[in-house]
Amino acid sequence: MTDGLILPPGGGHRLEAAGMTLKVGAERSQVFSAFESEVAPGFNVGAHLHHEAEEVFYVLEGELDLLAFSPRDETVGDWRTWESASGATVMRGGPGSFMFVPAGCPHAFSNPGTTTARMLFLVSPTGHEHYLKELGELLSAGGPPDQAEIIALRVRHDIHQLTPLTLRS
Repeated sequence: MTDGLILPPGGGHRLEAAGMTLKVGAERSQVFSAFESEVAPGFNVGAHLHHEAEEVFYVLEGELDLLAFSPRDETVGDWRTWESASGATVMRGGPGSFMFVPAGCPHAFSNPGTTTARMLFLVSPTGHEHYLKELGELLSAGGPPDQAEIIALRVRHDIHQLTPLTLRS
């Protein structure tokens, strides 16, 4: 029998450059990885999708712009202006807002505010921490991120980029 895991506030493995704290990952779970994420003002993960992974986002503090639908038109512009065929638009979500992303669904989040937002982030299958560690290394290099390197990293981890990741909007 394997013991469970209880962490105090702030507990877990900090992935500093990615702004995330790994709560549980592939070392303990065969199903999902869980993170507490700090989203800096202006950060925009860029619209993307996963063919295999499912994700859950739950806003704890601050506000995030949230997207979880396919756009009506094949567009590469600012995802925050997209609309779905059914009329869905990007939502600005505050504490308690929840977003579920099934495999194959385009999604994104950004922090439009002036203060850091926090969210709980779950992804299945487990192992997303490996991608975040590599992404953190790319982002910590200083200056604007190299989009070609980020795209190559994401493709290796089943992340298919639709719009660019940016640190400031």
